[in-house]
Amino acid sequence: MLKGKVALVTGASRGIGKEIALTLAGYGADVIVNYNGSKEKAEEVVSEIKANGGNAVAVQCSVADFEATGKMIQDMLEQFGHIDILVNNAGITKDNLVMKMTEEDFDNVIDTNLKGTFNTIKHMYRAFLKQRAGRIINLSSVSGVLGNAGQANYAASKAGVIGLTKSMARELASRNITVNAVAPGYIDTDMTQAMTDAAKEATVAQIPLKRVGQPKDIAEMVAFLASDKASYITGQVISVDGGMAI
Repeated sequence: MLKGKVALVTGASRGIGKEIALTLAGYGADVIVNYNGSKEKAEEVVSEIKANGGNAVAVQCSVADFEATGKMIQDMLEQFGHIDILVNNAGITKDNLVMKMTEEDFDNVIDTNLKGTFNTIKHMYRAFLKQRAGRIINLSSVSGVLGNAGQANYAASKAGVIGLTKSMARELASRNITVNAVAPGYIDTDMTQAMTDAAKEATVAQIPLKRVGQPKDIAEMVAFLASDKASYITGQVISVDGGMAI
């Protein structure tokens, strides 16, 4: 499905990003596994991909750093010759009520989750135009669709990703480049496992399907949007959340 394609997945050393990298590789793509601080985990993802017959490399870069992001993308374009799929998955949380939230915590989340998405798109823009083809898949969140108490910074960043997705879809459609967003709900990852049992039960109670999602649920949607099967889909926000955002 993705043989001959090169995919850059940001924040791919663990959780949803790791599963996306493994899934895209499973469908035949060469995968650039971007990470910020988890070098060992990123290299484990690369090793797993190679063990299954795929091709991958790990590359360190904070997508919040505009110049560093540009260098990473330029280096990868030189190494692979092209990048066909950009998955903006890198994200952080620094939850708190606004009354207690620091300016730094607000800025850090916006810089990684929203500006980081802008940074990668900005630096890939000309390459995609030149290729007259490309797939951009941005990870939003159910929090960006519905809002969430105690997550003003995170929800704002993920709502911003939705606006950025729609704007980029309009800008790039004439060059056969699609831009879509996936909005995960409550997914079983390290981030959600850190929640208290009471918080988990309260969250599951809000899900019509009454169960937690798995990283694979998100990864398969990303793979579909990256494929030719989704060539007539752009500017969409697809919720994979068990019905939370109905």
